[in-house]
Amino acid sequence: MSKPILLVLAAGMGSRYGGVKQIEPIGPNQAIILEYSVFDAIRAGFGKVIFVIRRDIEKDFVEHVLPRFSSKIEVGYVFQDMTDMPVTGLTLAERKKPWGTSHAVYAARAVIDAPFAVINADDFYGSDAFLVAGKQLAASDPSKNDFCMVGYELAKTVSDFGSVSRGLCQVDTQGNLTDVVEHTKISKDAGGIKSLQADGSTVKCSGNETVSMNFFGFTPPIFKAIETQFVDFIKTKGQDPGAEFFIPLVVNSMIHDGSAKLKVLRSNATWFGITYKEDLPDVKAGLRTLIDKGDYPEQLWA
Repeated sequence: MSKPILLVLAAGMGSRYGGVKQIEPIGPNQAIILEYSVFDAIRAGFGKVIFVIRRDIEKDFVEHVLPRFSSKIEVGYVFQDMTDMPVTGLTLAERKKPWGTSHAVYAARAVIDAPFAVINADDFYGSDAFLVAGKQLAASDPSKNDFCMVGYELAKTVSDFGSVSRGLCQVDTQGNLTDVVEHTKISKDAGGIKSLQADGSTVKCSGNETVSMNFFGFTPPIFKAIETQFVDFIKTKGQDPGAEFFIPLVVNSMIHDGSAKLKVLRSNATWFGITYKEDLPDVKAGLRTLIDKGDYPEQLWA
């Protein structure tokens, strides 16, 4: 049985953060979030890490990121390219950013042949999240559409400094996902947590909702499903330069048509994320607490 693969989505523009936040130091010895994710993945039994990056950050990535752990686990990277599409001959609106998270996963289709987890490069998911996902994926049949996702509590994943994107989930009594809807402008204020809708209205959130933080577990057949749905997405949304092909769009479609099941995994892991520069001190403090508790060594690769 092959070990699961970790696919890290690192092609984000970092527009809200104002820089390449994936290589922002957060821990001792200038450790970055990616190092903690890879460290946790190794402890959880993952056998390979593939990064999805942009061509314009390749030099920084190869020089400053890969050498940190390339001697610890097999690593590789692929490019998310806006021109990488399963359709040709269409006149599309000019874009300044890639097509979204499903397209980023699609970029790795040629290098993944085993069950794999998908994470964001700029999120700290916690060691238990990798353990529960790794266990589920190791037991998965690579030929079937049996997927998984690590769920988090909404209130613990919002920023004090601006809006965030979250997939709000509905889960049945057996722990299977029945629906996930991407909310791209969730924020909190004195009145609580709210989601701004496209029509200008707001939806009030309790904070107890289960949300997706883009920690999914898939098997290789997901690539064909993404390709099929991407063709339809391009034909209907290709003229919108801001349209994004999110992972929940593919997952939802497959769940609703019965072609896939997705188990929502519960974890006691602590999540941190850097959406805005102002988030950085809280992330560093939270990580320091985990190090002091003994969850992580002072020097990751000592």
